[in-house]
Amino acid sequence: MPLEEFRQAAAAAGRTLSPGERRAALEGWLAAGEDGVPVEGPYRRVVVFGGVYNNHHALAALLEEASRLEAEAVYCLGDLGGFGPHPDRVWPLLREGGVAIIQGNYEQSLASGATDCACGYTDPRDNHFAALSYGYTERHTSPEFKRWMGEQPARRRIAVGGRELLLVHGSPRRVNEFLFASTAPLPFLEVLVAQNRCHGFLCTHTGLPWVRSLPSGAQVANVGVIGRPANNGRTEVCFALLEARREGLAIEIRPLRYHFEALAAEMRAEELPEEFVATVRTGWWTTCLEILPPKERAASRY
Repeated sequence: MPLEEFRQAAAAAGRTLSPGERRAALEGWLAAGEDGVPVEGPYRRVVVFGGVYNNHHALAALLEEASRLEAEAVYCLGDLGGFGPHPDRVWPLLREGGVAIIQGNYEQSLASGATDCACGYTDPRDNHFAALSYGYTERHTSPEFKRWMGEQPARRRIAVGGRELLLVHGSPRRVNEFLFASTAPLPFLEVLVAQNRCHGFLCTHTGLPWVRSLPSGAQVANVGVIGRPANNGRTEVCFALLEARREGLAIEIRPLRYHFEALAAEMRAEELPEEFVATVRTGWWTTCLEILPPKERAASRY
């Protein structure tokens, strides 16, 4: 659509505000909220990860790495299920490892008995594979595990290195919002930080990690997922290490090796889609590609 036509259509669909009304509307949108979530910590070193996706092999490897790093706490940002096999093998590892979690869209759906994962996809191909993934997980997750998922909080706050960070799944606004590096401009992130009264936030959901330092000094990161590779041709998965250092809070995305061939063998034995197996064995996504913005899609193999 030509720009002038778009402007005319937008003007016809909108409403005119006086300067005072416009100022009030802007102040209301930017107003900070209070969620009543207590702050946990303070910590010196914390491991944070997202998207287990039933990958108990990677979860076991992560807990070993967190111990080696002498992390004082380990947090999971949700999406315990999906993609991989044997969801009930994840639960005992989380409990034995003392992992604190928040609900992602998978936990909300499984605990409520929903018929889909509410992942936020819009393309039919993405939704086709999402339905296969969710259907398998829903059928193989015990009622006790589902009930436990529903008891977890939707968000947490932690103190690390004198900074208060909000932990969410998709974004502070919505559990299934996709925050990609190329579509999360700094002014937008600044608004989310200000609205949520924090020094930054950590999220997941997209499966692609990134870290940003904002002009205000706030820090925001997508910690990636441990359930499948980050669409980069590498079989490792990733997590975030938060550490209080002399110069301030450091947020570092780290690779994690695990027994991916064992996972692939289990996926085949459970008759999960061969497209999922290929991703685990090659490091390239073969599904859930249509949701990617142009820049992230251009970095893909497929």
